[in-house]
Amino acid sequence: MPSRFSKGLQLFLGIVMFLFGFLKFFQPIRGWFDIQIQQSHLPHEAILAGKVSEMVTGILFLLPWLLRSLSAKARDQVVLVACLLLLAQMAVAIYVHLQPGVPAGVLPLGIKAPVIPVSVLVLGLVTAFGAWKELRA
Repeated sequence: MPSRFSKGLQLFLGIVMFLFGFLKFFQPIRGWFDIQIQQSHLPHEAILAGKVSEMVTGILFLLPWLLRSLSAKARDQVVLVACLLLLAQMAVAIYVHLQPGVPAGVLPLGIKAPVIPVSVLVLGLVTAFGAWKELRA
């Protein structure tokens, strides 16, 4: 069975990622996110893809909490998929933070350094490691 810490991380990441994606549909965060993508020279389609994929990732982290009928193996597999998506999203977020054309004012908390994406990435890697250990056990 996953540890309480690992379960807590999954719940935290699920709520945070779902809310990050959901809030990007509303102003002022919507405008900030649009500017981030445009100034990073990512394709326009990345705006909707980023919002939806963050919400999907959050749901995947929450799925083991919502569907108790899943086997332990299936739960760990779902969490690993969520971690993989999170890894890709945080890599893009770090890329966006490091782009010189993206002003700090449109980034979370106005911080130009990718502190938040790196922190979320580390939490995702810790979660993935725990799920991987449980899956191999």
